[in-house]
Amino acid sequence: MKILFDQGTPAPLRRALSNHTVATAFEKGWSNLSNGNLLREAEREFDLFITTDKNLQYQQNLTGRKIAILVLPTTSWPEIQPHQNEIAAAVEKIKSGGYVALEW
Repeated sequence: MKILFDQGTPAPLRRALSNHTVATAFEKGWSNLSNGNLLREAEREFDLFITTDKNLQYQQNLTGRKIAILVLPTTSWPEIQPHQNEIAAAVEKIKSGGYVALEW
């Protein structure tokens, strides 16, 4: 699966997803794109978008999107780190066009 990390998603998380191809919005040169434009670009190339933007579902019309979206509850790596297995499991389960907001 090809995964794109949004700006707030900690890059060290990619180690827990080593079975997948992971890129960041920064690496793609998409740091300055608005969420709508970022999702449009991401959908052309990626299967999953991992973000920490809990308001994304309210700011964007996600109906009909092919890209799956996984929302993490924080940008803090120390808080995310103990949940890497949970995140990896959610990545394995998410379906195309799905939306999952994790909480812990």
